[in-house]
Amino acid sequence: MYDSFGTPRPRTVATGEYPVWDEALTLVNHDLRALLPDRGPLRLLALPAWPQESAEDEHVSEHVYVALPDGRWHGNDLPPDAGAGPGTALAAVAEAAQDTVLECLWQVWPVCAEHRLGMHPGQEDGQAVWRCAGGGGEREPGHVQAPVGRLEESYRSRRERRKQRKENMQNKRNQRG
Repeated sequence: MYDSFGTPRPRTVATGEYPVWDEALTLVNHDLRALLPDRGPLRLLALPAWPQESAEDEHVSEHVYVALPDGRWHGNDLPPDAGAGPGTALAAVAEAAQDTVLECLWQVWPVCAEHRLGMHPGQEDGQAVWRCAGGGGEREPGHVQAPVGRLEESYRSRRERRKQRKENMQNKRNQRG
């Protein structure tokens, strides 16, 4: 898995090698598909550890990254301890996915529908969520947009409310005139 210069080459991670990260990536890909349908799905790639890393720590065998379909990625590898639990793994995979999308595609993702700002993954009550910093000030405080994996639901309900408001306004105009 090294090239002729001794540089590690990435390999596609097979489904089931890292089941917790597989599940997390499935949810993150759901959010990606909801807001950027032509950009996914993301996948896991692994690079073998450098020989000196393996010599220093026998438990380091490879580094896993979240990559675009074409194999490009950006940012840090998934921390090995992030695979310990579903919530931690989901937050780590969401953050890695966001780094890759932002830096490789120059695309802010996900964007808060209300404030038009990029959101960031976080944890709330042990659950991975997409958090918006808000519009600034007391009138537009930060908020949780949706749990990771469920962005589509929050955007769909917002679109439905907007459509209903337009229909209501149109009905009022029709009643007046």
